[in-house]
Amino acid sequence: MPGPGVHVAFVAAEKAEPIMDALEQRFAVVDGFSLLLLPVEARVPRPADDAEEKPAPEVVEEDKEKEKKSHRISREELYAEVSGGAKTTPVFAAMVILSSLVAAVGLMQDNVAVVIGAMVIAPLLGPTSALSLASTLGDLPLMRRALQAHLAGFALAFLVSFLIGIVFDVDTTIQQIASRARVGLGDLILALSSGGAGALAFTTGLPAAVIGVMMAVALLPPLVVFGLLLGSGHFSSAFGALLLCVANLVCVNLAGVVTFRLQGFDSIGGV
Repeated sequence: MPGPGVHVAFVAAEKAEPIMDALEQRFAVVDGFSLLLLPVEARVPRPADDAEEKPAPEVVEEDKEKEKKSHRISREELYAEVSGGAKTTPVFAAMVILSSLVAAVGLMQDNVAVVIGAMVIAPLLGPTSALSLASTLGDLPLMRRALQAHLAGFALAFLVSFLIGIVFDVDTTIQQIASRARVGLGDLILALSSGGAGALAFTTGLPAAVIGVMMAVALLPPLVVFGLLLGSGHFSSAFGALLLCVANLVCVNLAGVVTFRLQGFDSIGGV
C-alpha cells in the first residue's frame, strides 16, 4: 500500500507522457517531489473482454487518430532505457575488446560469419543510441556521457586492432578488408538504415538486439580495419577506413536523430 503523501494513478501507456509533462511543470519546484513510471504486468481478477464498456464512437475515432500519429513509448521510458547504455564500465570495456578481437580475426580470415558473430556483442549500441537521443533532446549531460563512452570504446577497439596489425602482416586484398578501406554509397545507406531502425526499435519498445548487430556492422569493422591497416603500415588504405568509420558514425546518428524527432521526441519535459 502507498505510504503517506504517495499517490498512485493508472493511465494508458499513450497518455503517460502528457500527464507526466503536466505534473512535472506543476510540481517540479516542490521539495521532495518525484514521479515514478512503472508498467502494470498483470491484474487480478482478470478483465473480462465482454464486460468492458464500449467507448463512444467519437472516442474510438480519437483513439484511432492517436494511433496513426504515434505507436511509441513515453519520453521518460525511452530516456531511462537509452541513458543506461552511455556508461563506461569494465563490462563495456571487456565487450569492446572481445568484439574487436573476434572482428579482427574474421576480417583477416575473410570470414563473413565470424565478422557478423563479433557484431552480435554490439558494444557500441548503447553509446550510439544515447548520443542520438541526447542530440535530439539537447541534453548536454547525456551527450557528454555518450561521447565519453564512444571515445573509450573507439580507443579500445583501435588499440586492440592496431596491436594485432603490428604483430601480423595484413593483406589489403582480402575482400572483407578492402571493402572497408573506402567510402561507398552502399555503406552510407546501411549506416542510415541501421541508425533509423535502431531508434525506431527503442521508441516502440521492441528488442534492439538484432538492430544492434546492424549498427555494429556499420561502426566496428571499419574501425578495426583502420587499426589493422595502420599497424601494418598501409597508411593510405587506413585513411580510407577511417573516413568510412567517421561517415558511418555521422549517418547512424543523423538517422537516429531524424527518427526520434519524427516520433515526437524533440524536447525535455515537453519544453
